[in-house]
Amino acid sequence: MNKDIERINGQCHCGTVRFEVRLTDGLHSARRCNCSYCRMRGAVVVSAQLSDLTITAGEEALTLYQFNTGAAKHFFCSVCGIYTHHQRRSSPDQYGINAACLDGISPFDFEEVPVNDGVRHPLDNPERGNDGVVGTLKFIPGAS
Repeated sequence: MNKDIERINGQCHCGTVRFEVRLTDGLHSARRCNCSYCRMRGAVVVSAQLSDLTITAGEEALTLYQFNTGAAKHFFCSVCGIYTHHQRRSSPDQYGINAACLDGISPFDFEEVPVNDGVRHPLDNPERGNDGVVGTLKFIPGAS
């Protein structure tokens, strides 16, 4: 897998929502979160600046979900229900892009993915610093 991808297209499962994105640090920024919502969603996300995501089709089909502080904005397709991206609470100038929505990318392509501590969010605990990484998720091919 080429982690140095700069620009890539993506879409939801049904193809209603389509987008192109310039990734901040390619696929090197891949991570997960353990907050209540992300834990259930299970997505691997990569980073992009707000200005670097362009919805090319289906913007009207995007639905917004917010919870708790309401700071993060989670977007998903209202037709197929797939989460495509979210505006981050920790970095409001960035989107987290669902890596599984990127053309030719699977979350299982990543060997290791850092897990951010969304349960004890760094903004809620400033003494912990901004890192907030609590561990790493490792994908082991063929393991069951």
